[in-house]
Amino acid sequence: MKITAYLSALAAALLLPAAALAQEKATLAIMSIKPTPSLAASITAPDKKLEMGRIIESLNDQLIDRVNATRKFQIVSRSDLDQVVKEQDLGASGNVDPATAAKIGKLTGASKILTATVDDYQDYIERATFEGTGRTATKRVFRFSIIAKIYDSTTGKLFESANIQTGNDEFKQIQMERNYSVKDGELSDEMMVAVSRTMAEKIAVHVADVVFPAKVIAKRDTQVTINRGEGSGVAIGDVFNVFALGDEMIDPDTKESLGREEVKVGKVKITEVDPKFSKADIVEDTGITTGALLRHSLPSSNGQ
Repeated sequence: MKITAYLSALAAALLLPAAALAQEKATLAIMSIKPTPSLAASITAPDKKLEMGRIIESLNDQLIDRVNATRKFQIVSRSDLDQVVKEQDLGASGNVDPATAAKIGKLTGASKILTATVDDYQDYIERATFEGTGRTATKRVFRFSIIAKIYDSTTGKLFESANIQTGNDEFKQIQMERNYSVKDGELSDEMMVAVSRTMAEKIAVHVADVVFPAKVIAKRDTQVTINRGEGSGVAIGDVFNVFALGDEMIDPDTKESLGREEVKVGKVKITEVDPKFSKADIVEDTGITTGALLRHSLPSSNGQ
C-alpha cells in the first residue's frame, strides 16, 4: 500500500508542472466578425456586398485557426459562444461594451473577449485619361480595415484596441506570390481566402503579443531561445529589440497602473523557427536575461 501511494504521489508530482503550464493559458472568446452598420449600409452593389460577406465568412474561420496556432489560448467553442450570445441577446450588432464583455465572460468562463468589426472595405478599378493623348491608365484600389478589441472579462474593461489593415501593397504581393487571377474589380475565391488569412494572421499575432508578449526563455553564449514558434508571426531574419522590466508605473492623475517600465537591453535576430519556439542570434547585449521581453524592431528610414 505504501509503495502504491508513493508511486501515485510521485506521478501526480511529475504531472503537476504540465498541468500548471496548461492552466496559465488564457481562455479567449472570439466573437463573430461583422461590418459596422454604416459600412454595411454604404455597400449597395450586390456583387460587392457578396464579396465582403465572403471575406468576412472566411475570416471568421481563419481567425480561430490562427489564434489557436499561437498556442497561447484556450478558445471557447464558437458554437457555444454563438448560442450564449443568441440566448442572452448579447453583442448582436458586433458591438460589445464592458458590461456585455463581463457577462459573456461569466457565462462562458472566458477571461478575455476578442471582438472584431470591419470598418472599411474598398475594391474597385480607378481609371484616368491623359489629356491630349487620349490614353488611359487603370489602378486597382483595395482596402480592408478591422477594429480589433480585447476585453478583460473579469473587470469588463477594454484591455486593448487596434486598427488592423491590409491594402494595395499587400494585395499585390499576395497576387504575385500565389499567382491568383482577379477580375475587373472583383476578387477570385482564392484571393478572398488569401486576404482573410493575411488579416487573421495579423489579428492573432497582435492578440498574442498584447496578452502574452514574446519573452526570452533561455540564453546560451551568443544565442537566445524565445517562446514564439510557427504560426505566431515570427520569421527567420526578423529583428527584435529586447527589454528588461523595471518598476511599475502609476499615472499620477488617475492612479491607474500603466504597466512596468521597459528598459532596452539588446537586440536579437531570428535564425530558426520551430513549432513551439524560435532561436535568435544576439546582435547587441547590455543585459539580456531570461524573462526579458521582445518587441519587433521597425526598420529605420534609411533601411538599416
